[in-house]
Amino acid sequence: MNNRLYGKLIFELSKEGRKGYSLPRNRFEGYEIPQEICRGQEAQMPECDEMTVVRHYTNLSQNNFGVDNGFYPLGSCTMKYNPKINEEMAALPQFQNLHPLQPDDTAEGARAVMVMLERLLCQLTGLQHFTFKPYAGAHGELTGLMVIDNYHRSQGEWQRKKVIVPDSAHGTNPASAAVCGLEIVEVKSTSEGLVDLVDLERLVSQEGPNIAAMMMTNPNTLGLFERQIPEITKLIHDCGGLMYYDGANLNPMLGACRPGDMGFDVMHINLHKTFSTPHGGGGPGSGPVGVREGLQPFFPVVSPYHGNFTVMMRALAYIMTLGRDHVKEVGPLATLNANYIKESLKDVYELPISGLCKHEFVFDGLKDKSTGVTTMDVAKRLLDYGYHAPTIYFPLLFHESLMIEPTENESLDTINGFIAVMRRIAEEAKNNPEMVKSAPHDTPIGRVDDVLAAKHPIVTYKQLINDAD
Repeated sequence: MNNRLYGKLIFELSKEGRKGYSLPRNRFEGYEIPQEICRGQEAQMPECDEMTVVRHYTNLSQNNFGVDNGFYPLGSCTMKYNPKINEEMAALPQFQNLHPLQPDDTAEGARAVMVMLERLLCQLTGLQHFTFKPYAGAHGELTGLMVIDNYHRSQGEWQRKKVIVPDSAHGTNPASAAVCGLEIVEVKSTSEGLVDLVDLERLVSQEGPNIAAMMMTNPNTLGLFERQIPEITKLIHDCGGLMYYDGANLNPMLGACRPGDMGFDVMHINLHKTFSTPHGGGGPGSGPVGVREGLQPFFPVVSPYHGNFTVMMRALAYIMTLGRDHVKEVGPLATLNANYIKESLKDVYELPISGLCKHEFVFDGLKDKSTGVTTMDVAKRLLDYGYHAPTIYFPLLFHESLMIEPTENESLDTINGFIAVMRRIAEEAKNNPEMVKSAPHDTPIGRVDDVLAAKHPIVTYKQLINDAD
């Protein structure tokens, strides 16, 4: 882009005396602001005309990438398309303008929405009760673990503080357990990428009376369905523990099977993943927690209000639009898309675990390691072709992990285009590796120093100027 405004900060476009607004004359008397709440100096604000501001932020918006721009195969995050009818429902003024402190009898419609959504989520998961208090998936994890901890305390089993977590788990699992004051015990995976039942039996025999729960994602982070769930749940239940289901990978399970039927006692759902609300950029989120009958008295008070209501509205619109029959197509289509990509690329990308996957799968970098082209290089080169990169270097089970999740929404044309580009990059790595290693070439910003940015973030314009001096 040749626009002179492109790439500049709004402060750099500021000119003294320029204004982009006009306020009406003050119809009220002056008011003296108490000195103790006044600034010590005038706020540093940019001075720009309206057209400059509009062009500046429009140009910035064109740097954003999301599911409305193109294919977003981010593994374990289910960045699926958010149908616009969902946005329309969430934007209805009767719901959008609600206030959490308004009288209950003026919010009966919102209460009806939550009751209806709870009933539908119960039907989809096989659990009996949900709370909508948690504001995000990790908040839901913490809430679910607090339910488990409260339950064991009510039984007088204060010693149950051990939580078993697979070595392939999402990082939030051990983090949430630690925040809840619980201890993490890691169970190994087999060469097939599934929970090692022998290792789990060893842990249960050692820690049985101290085990509070086992946290699992099914299908797991490798996109593989844990086939020994009945044996696993029996082991944990027999020693007095509870089973926790991480709902991050619920998408391929919709219409296929239910966590409650598998023997899970507690779970959280990422409404902002499985039920269509886009969650890039840190929000919005919603992590309702479901429990089996008998555990609902142990819901903690994690918030004085219900969570992000407009996310609930989008989720309800999504479920009702699909209906009972079509919601059953979500999981199978997501599984079909993932397996189609995997099988189409496994001759040029290393597939460490073969066989049927579910909604996502993991490559271990390029098959030809002699080129020196890394997973990071492949991800950066994808940006030049207009695709968001998949998740890279996670899970940690493989050195060059490349995790791909296409979701059920993507068409065959889109998926074939992605496959063609991935094959082209593999060919470039062989014939012109420096081109891939130096990518991206067509983005506004090249490769940034992530470590420097983390250790020395520049968060204000004033800091930028001072650093430049």
